[in-house]
Amino acid sequence: MSSSTEIFHSLDNKDAGIVEAMRQALAPIKGTINSPAARGLFDEVMEHTPDAPGITYEAGTVGGVSGIWCLPPDKRPGSFLLYCHGGAYVLGSAHAFRHLAGQIAARTRTATFVPDYRLAPEHPHPAAVIDAAAVYRGLCDLAPKSIAIAGDSAGGGLALTLLALMQAEAAEGKVLAPIAGVAMSPWTDLALTGASMTERAEADPLLTRDMLSRTAALYLNGQSADMETASPLYGRLADLPPIHIHVGEYEILLDDARRYAHRAQAAGSDVRLNVWQGMAHVFPANIGTLAASEKALDLIGQFLAAKFDR
Repeated sequence: MSSSTEIFHSLDNKDAGIVEAMRQALAPIKGTINSPAARGLFDEVMEHTPDAPGITYEAGTVGGVSGIWCLPPDKRPGSFLLYCHGGAYVLGSAHAFRHLAGQIAARTRTATFVPDYRLAPEHPHPAAVIDAAAVYRGLCDLAPKSIAIAGDSAGGGLALTLLALMQAEAAEGKVLAPIAGVAMSPWTDLALTGASMTERAEADPLLTRDMLSRTAALYLNGQSADMETASPLYGRLADLPPIHIHVGEYEILLDDARRYAHRAQAAGSDVRLNVWQGMAHVFPANIGTLAASEKALDLIGQFLAAKFDR
């Protein structure tokens, strides 16, 4: 039985002023984080996400891919979360995103691995997908009871792509089937055809269509944007495990989330889409600053914990 629920979360009064201040602070860099030259700045910004209490971080390798383990002190045995970091396939690192992933690890009491998948343009598509799949299979080698997949932005799109690929491999008896997926502000359509690309162009305080077009070109390296391994919007959407999506109302990627949710539902999958009024790209990273960030992370934690507890 499929279901698709779009839930609208109203803007918290205290968040309204903070959001406006953040908009003004981001104005000078809107659309500029669009090349490898911005990797240092991007990682520095993501480092500001606060640590979750009790989480420890350890460098590790899974499936031949290096990354960071986020480990809660009371982690549930036999369960893992694979977290794919954002950065438009050109930026980002496991180290920079360990705090955001750790927030989810703490809420689910689950050992979480953030891989340093290869980045474009040095390693164009499908390098990121190959690495993420290798990590998932590596987690399966640890004899787990359950594995979930999560990610944000491009990592959210990568997580949804991986969800479909691993579900297909599970149907062939090759891997353990993933139990759930979570995507925050996922980039699901590298062809950039969503109406919100223009309708939210002014509202979005960080992203621009040109910025995404540049990074998509670096990642695709001449390949088609509508390949299922590049854009999960065009991939296999039937028989997926339950999925939670969180997106800001002000994002140019709003329709990437909306259309994915609606198409997956039409294909028979169970998707819950959370749209947050006034919020921008990957707003859960602003926990400690925005009330909406904590609420969204709590909902993600509750969703995943319920799946792990089954």
